[in-house]
Amino acid sequence: MARQLEGNMMIAQSGGPSAVINQSLIGAVREARRQRRIHRIFGARHGIKGILGEQLLDLGRESDATLQAVAATPSSALGSVRKKPTPEDCVKIFEVLRRRNVRFFFYIGGNDSAETAYIISEEARKADYEMRSFHIPKTIDNDLRENDHTPGFGSAARFVASALQGIDLDNRALPGVHISVVMGRHAGFLTAASALGRRRTDDGPHLVYLPERPFDMDRFLVDVKKVYDRLGRCIIAVSEGIADADGTAIAAKFSKETDSHGNVQLSGSGALGDLLANEIKAKTGISRVRSDTFGYLQRSFPGAISVTDAKEAAAVGAVAVRQAVRAAQDGSIAIRRGRGRAYRVTFECVPLRNVARETRHMPDNFIAPAGNDVTPAFIRYAMPLVGPLPEIGWFKGKPVK
Repeated sequence: MARQLEGNMMIAQSGGPSAVINQSLIGAVREARRQRRIHRIFGARHGIKGILGEQLLDLGRESDATLQAVAATPSSALGSVRKKPTPEDCVKIFEVLRRRNVRFFFYIGGNDSAETAYIISEEARKADYEMRSFHIPKTIDNDLRENDHTPGFGSAARFVASALQGIDLDNRALPGVHISVVMGRHAGFLTAASALGRRRTDDGPHLVYLPERPFDMDRFLVDVKKVYDRLGRCIIAVSEGIADADGTAIAAKFSKETDSHGNVQLSGSGALGDLLANEIKAKTGISRVRSDTFGYLQRSFPGAISVTDAKEAAAVGAVAVRQAVRAAQDGSIAIRRGRGRAYRVTFECVPLRNVARETRHMPDNFIAPAGNDVTPAFIRYAMPLVGPLPEIGWFKGKPVK
């Protein structure tokens, strides 16, 4: 049996913030307070950057009232970072970890964050330093492998679905074409969530374009014109990551900026929405065309937090700490959905390398054959994660003759 570790804990947040990432942070902190083998609880400001600079908070000394308030607050309370550690960084990180007697390391984030946790895990092994390195899942893109869904997605999806309900009402009052550009580099889950608020057959969005299908401008214009001719209006939800048949993201043609993980920045401007709007105006004869790029609005909006999302986010943090204390290996916590109609989940520890770097995509059965909408299977999948949406009222009287 492996020797039980005992010492201090370090936790940090990385990547794009979400509405429930602090639930995971506080879930982990609260569980750590219950564990006798965890002594002090350090929170690093701005991810591994804070470890390197030893910008640390003593989270074990925070009051219960403070923890409760932070848990319910969107965005990353410790601050975040987009930084991939270099070999030199890893050496410095371990100097800090050793000096602070850190034996339990937790990194909350997406697949890039899982890769960072994996790199640190490997460096610990090479240095023969006994430490548990755990990844706690978070991403509004919902694209982590091994997971049915990820904390952050449900709340962001709730925001997108509610926003499209509002856009549909606005568009009914003043008809035209409206384009909503939604986050999602390689996976279309969040853009697909735009369809969750549809109740009537003519509700928008009428067209949904995902990065899992090649985007063809000519086909797009035909689709838009067909809907517009039928309804006198058209609402479109499109992923920021839509790409042509060669796999080149349309938005990437307007952005050369990349992060430390080599990802091209796709959400920095409204260029994609403007491009699509200008094409519609120029080639369909439709004059009233507008576009909105949701951008950061989707990530930390306080008014659209999913109850299910918040609950599960707290749970993965707590489960990660329990696993780290009890297990003899590093890992990532994955959310698995139970079979049957009733919604229920379980949490499972999986190897870090299974989650790191690579992402997953929308399953084919979630995407309509024409590639411009979602299927009922996606709606059934996503609704339990989002929860009830606002009800929309309509006049029921007949027109006066």
